[in-house]
Amino acid sequence: MPTAPRIALTSDHAAIPLRLAIAAHLTAQGYAVADIGPAEGQSTPYPEQGRAAAQMVASGECRFGIILCGTGQGIMMAANKVAGIRCGVCSDTFSARMIRQHNDANMLALGARLVGEGLALEIVEAFLAAEFEGGRHAARVAMIETPAG
Repeated sequence: MPTAPRIALTSDHAAIPLRLAIAAHLTAQGYAVADIGPAEGQSTPYPEQGRAAAQMVASGECRFGIILCGTGQGIMMAANKVAGIRCGVCSDTFSARMIRQHNDANMLALGARLVGEGLALEIVEAFLAAEFEGGRHAARVAMIETPAG
């Protein structure tokens, strides 16, 4: 059985409890989790946390990243500023599969104020179980990687 990929995990203060539940779930599933905080009760700006996790993924230190804030939107925007990152915010399992299969997403953003723990764990599982299909999607992903000009 191949080794499970290392996953960068972070949140802002609004999503700490859900992040901790996801960390426990991933660890129980055999994933190596690089949980970069914040600690309980610590207020942290989502742009810093999103960027830090994205840099871990972009550098190859982690294969995937899972990032959380209140809606998932702000932290996703911060992560996508890092070259090589393709992060999507998902509130359902279908979207989580599609961002991997069609967009080769390497990060998943979740909104702790939008999804409960049970659904969040299902979304995480769907994201990690899906594989990039390549083919016609590869050319489109390459277009994402090309700077606009």
